[in-house]
Parts: sequence; C-alpha cells; structure tokens
Amino acid sequence: MPTVPTRGGPSGSRPTLTGGKVVPFQKKGQVHRGASGKTVLGGRRHRKILRDSITGVTKPAIRRLARRGGVKRISAGIYDEVRAALKSRLEAILQMCVIYVEYRNAKTVTVHDVIHSLSRFGRPIYGFDPDTYDGQNKSKMQS
Repeated sequence: MPTVPTRGGPSGSRPTLTGGKVVPFQKKGQVHRGASGKTVLGGRRHRKILRDSITGVTKPAIRRLARRGGVKRISAGIYDEVRAALKSRLEAILQMCVIYVEYRNAKTVTVHDVIHSLSRFGRPIYGFDPDTYDGQNKSKMQS
C-alpha cells in the first residue's frame, strides 16, 4: 500500500503552478511564500476530468424530450444515437453562429446570431426576432 502523501487524499502534497514544485496542501485563501514572493493558493482539492460534454445530456433528459414528442417506449440503444444526432446538429448551428460572430469582429455569440443561423437552415424560431414579434400578446397582458 502506498504511503499516505502519495495516495491522493486532501492532506497530501500537491504540485503548484510554479514549475512543478511540491508544497504541502493549504486551505483556501492561505498565502504561500515561495521563491517569487507571495502566492495566494485557491482551493484545489478536486481536479475536473475533461470528457465529451455531450454526455451531459442524460438519459432522463432524452426520455423527457421523447415524452414531449409523444414517444411511449424507448429502446436502450437510442440514447447514444440521440446524443450523436444532437451533437452534429449543434455543431452545424454553432458553425454558422461563428461565421456571424467573426463577421462582427466580436467574441460573444448573441441570441440574434442563433436566430439568423436557424433561419439560414430553414428552421426559424419565433418569439425572439423583432421581425416575427407579435405585439398583440403584450397589449393583452397590460389591459
């Protein structure tokens, strides 16, 4: 069995961002005096493992979408197929959004970028665009 500091528990040693030197684990907000002066160490107990973000679309979420579409039973192999279809569709939409963002010399994707991208694909979304906005609903709410 490995020794306690190399087991990876919260009291073990952690490498810092300064060249891989090992300092004892400190609590969040404590100041460490290193070779280059004071360094404030944040809480770094857990390291996030990067994986494909499409796995964030969970089985219950896919099941809820299917229920909204009127599906009664769902096969076990359908979840990966739905994730693949969703990923390809989102990639296509976001590629078109990036074209609009780069043309504006901006760094932020706006609602209008998504609206114009969807209308380019022939799938317009209603309720966000001033061209498709119906002002009658607002007047009913005020009176």
